[in-house]
Amino acid sequence: MDDATIICRCEDLTYEDIRDWIQRGYTSLDEIKRVTRCGMGQCQGRTCRPLLMQELSKSTGQNIAQMQMSTFRPPLEPMKIRAILEHKEDDEI
Repeated sequence: MDDATIICRCEDLTYEDIRDWIQRGYTSLDEIKRVTRCGMGQCQGRTCRPLLMQELSKSTGQNIAQMQMSTFRPPLEPMKIRAILEHKEDDEI
């Protein structure tokens, strides 16, 4: 893929960005997720995780089937933005 191709739309990361982090020594899904936020956007990695795994496999020689999956921490309960915006602290009442 071309270096300018977006791999993570939520965090606006390109293949060039990911390749740069791999060259710096970050060679697992969790490591790259932590330093780039790749997979932490709205899609929670549905789009970028397979692309990231392919790039890691290609760059490091790791077998995709043996890669450890990154951790997932979905929200406990969906929340509307309005609830956050309208929230008042006890001392504001």
